[in-house]
Amino acid sequence: MVPDLMWKSFKLSAASHRLPITAEWIGDLSVERYRPMLRLLDESDLQFLSGQPGFDREMAARLRAQRCHIFGCYLNSLRDDFRQTCQALRVLMVHSSEDRPDLAALLLRRQMLFGLCLVRARWRLLLYRWGMGCVDIRCLMKLFDSVCVELQRRVLKPRAGQA
Repeated sequence: MVPDLMWKSFKLSAASHRLPITAEWIGDLSVERYRPMLRLLDESDLQFLSGQPGFDREMAARLRAQRCHIFGCYLNSLRDDFRQTCQALRVLMVHSSEDRPDLAALLLRRQMLFGLCLVRARWRLLLYRWGMGCVDIRCLMKLFDSVCVELQRRVLKPRAGQA
């Protein structure tokens, strides 16, 4: 029973990570999708609300928890988009007519750095949830943007005869 459940879970997980490598998907990749994260945990909203009549600590805690949840969902989406973009780059490297060990090494470094920045962001989010510190995701966004640009440059480059 348990192995059967594990197998179904694995199949669902694998199915959800299929790679949608299409020109439209690649063209739509953008760090702009994640810009709202930069303001989502801004303390100025809580400071403004704390000065309003009837706003209490319980409401502030609930708002903070809701925003942390939304931020966590954004982080998951950013992580998934980063993984898919890296996977698409690996597929292109495998099918390329030229060897690019420099690109492979660069991609590996970016993936490792992204993982470290993601752990740091999740840790800082936990602290923020309890009113301590802030969460800086500029590193994650910069790394995601760099792999998006690399993929788009390799796939969407203008062909001969096109403007």
